[in-house]
Amino acid sequence: MAAAAFRAAGRGYGVRVELAQWTTLRLGGPARRVVEADGEDALVAAVREADRAGDPVLVLAGGSNVVVADEGFDGTVVRVLSRGVVRRTGEHGRALLEVEAGEPWDPFVARCVADGLSGVEALSGIPGSVGATPIQNVGAYGQEVRETVATVRVLDRRTHEVADLSAAACAFGYRTSRFKREPGRWVVLRVTFELEPSALSRPVAYAELARRLGIAIGERAPLADVREAVLALRRGKGMVLDPADPDATSAGSFFTNPVLDDEAFAVLRERAAPDEPPAWEQDDGTVKTSAAWLIERAGFTKGHGDPAGIAISSKHTLALTNRGGGSTAQLVALAQEVAGGVRERFGVDLVPEPVFVGHRWDPVPAAR
Repeated sequence: MAAAAFRAAGRGYGVRVELAQWTTLRLGGPARRVVEADGEDALVAAVREADRAGDPVLVLAGGSNVVVADEGFDGTVVRVLSRGVVRRTGEHGRALLEVEAGEPWDPFVARCVADGLSGVEALSGIPGSVGATPIQNVGAYGQEVRETVATVRVLDRRTHEVADLSAAACAFGYRTSRFKREPGRWVVLRVTFELEPSALSRPVAYAELARRLGIAIGERAPLADVREAVLALRRGKGMVLDPADPDATSAGSFFTNPVLDDEAFAVLRERAAPDEPPAWEQDDGTVKTSAAWLIERAGFTKGHGDPAGIAISSKHTLALTNRGGGSTAQLVALAQEVAGGVRERFGVDLVPEPVFVGHRWDPVPAAR
């Protein structure tokens, strides 16, 4: 449907609501209808109502992990504006924090650090909402949310029932979960985290962060020091939201690090020779390698693209940026160019991290 054909209805909005204003990429066309949900009951009611009407639904909070089509979304956009954090005491004196889905993520992390609660400090600076974190199993600098998620309260759109899922039931994996594997079925309403009361971080597991802190891998450091070190590292890569930094207008890392079986990794090593690709062995016997390493050695440099529009970040080859005046179509074209170059050079398929809305990611054709 052409963009001009969309109409928007919703509290406080005019005839046309561009979704670009609610995404960190500043891309995306108009929505046909927008509903604001400022609490769990309102969120459940809005989704149930749209489902009963047979209307497509997009649940949108921080907008940091979505790529919305230029044509927009021909359905109901439910904006998650729920707020609230309730602290309880769990077993062995641990802190249980019940956090509404609409709470912004980084202020929540800052609060945990200030309150002396360990477990999410290395996830500082990540944009978006709390409700989005279990969907992607958000991770950075050696931490993932699955390490601290106790339960996730959800609306199951198949049954329209509300349920609390244990961490095990969420089936977390590398940048994935049950919610991501069953797209459209689940709406996250609240997340409960179990954190350790401690002035020190969890053991630092990421070499770059350990070097920044001046400690060995496996050692702990003051929570505030870890947060500041992570924020500094992220700023250096354009991965902290900053209106003054054109590299920050992105969806973060656009591609996940490939996880390869033995045969695929052997092919990569052969094609990469005499260079040796990065390799991190996984518990299941697969090997994770670096998407940024592949992109750079496939010939894509920082800043590749249109310096006044859509381009690879000048600070980090994993981020695709909108420097003003770009379109989603141009962004996807650049992503396809990068993925196609990696496929041709190394035989490895890159998988996007963000969710595509109103369009889809077409796998890169095999090189001939």
